[in-house]
Amino acid sequence: MGIEERKTRLNQLIRRWVNYLRLADMAGLMQQLDKWTRWRIRMVTWKRWNRIRTRFENLKRLGAEKQAWMWANTRKGYWRIAKSPILKIALSNERFRRTGYLSFSDYYSSVKA
Repeated sequence: MGIEERKTRLNQLIRRWVNYLRLADMAGLMQQLDKWTRWRIRMVTWKRWNRIRTRFENLKRLGAEKQAWMWANTRKGYWRIAKSPILKIALSNERFRRTGYLSFSDYYSSVKA
């Protein structure tokens, strides 16, 4: 699945679930879902950057220059790297907002109000 198709499907899913659950008081659950989906997007992105050179160049380009080579060469698994501070810097929540990913909690607060 391509990036755009994944983003479209995820945004549709977020809209459906938030509209379905908007009558309940679920702000805490929406924050947890946000956290998990961001981890998942980071994991898929890390997996797409298959080679060490690609990981290194993308980490440098996204603003994590200091430890980019160390993290690009890591042997840790995809899910563990998705929770690492280096990917939180490189693939921040603000970057996700700018690229068009919806947030469970942001959409929930806009629908709830």
